[in-house]
Amino acid sequence: MLHPLRAYLQRFVPSLSDAEWAPLAAALKPCHLVRGAHFVEAGQRRSELALLLHGACRLYYPRPDGEERTTYFFFENHLLGDYPGCLTGQPSQLSIQALTDCELVVFDYAVLRRLYDEWPVYERFGRLVAEYHLLGTDARLVEQLLLSPEERYLALLRSGKTKILERIPQHLVANYLGITPVSLSRIRARVTRGTSRK
Repeated sequence: MLHPLRAYLQRFVPSLSDAEWAPLAAALKPCHLVRGAHFVEAGQRRSELALLLHGACRLYYPRPDGEERTTYFFFENHLLGDYPGCLTGQPSQLSIQALTDCELVVFDYAVLRRLYDEWPVYERFGRLVAEYHLLGTDARLVEQLLLSPEERYLALLRSGKTKILERIPQHLVANYLGITPVSLSRIRARVTRGTSRK
């Protein structure tokens, strides 16, 4: 049975061989987060990436006024970390918090950067995963800029991201959509009645 991280890599680079996988496998470390703990917090530096093996996390940005804005949720087999901070070496602007007890496998970004030079398959992986995340970030930006709150909720319903609706508390779903929990309740009631605003 494949290691979960190797299975993740092979979604992008199916040709990954045992010899190519071995140096990354040797660098892996287990990590446990209790519910409410952070993998990284805004203002910290953390140069590690992780694959979430079990549990759920959220990515959020703390605002100067004390509010938090949730922009992404991670579930099993999601790669997470402060990727911008890994690239720049700067303190993180984002926070990643465990919403449940979580099990992860962690590796230092410097290992991956070294593998880019040593094995072409890793360079290909890096490009493809960056493109994947760019498309996801762009889709979120378009939703936030162009869609109304109700349209954002309907887009979430149609997206197939059922884990968000099934496993995330409603106040955080509302935060992710950029609305209040009360507004989310009203939108859900209208959608259930079939009286959505066009």
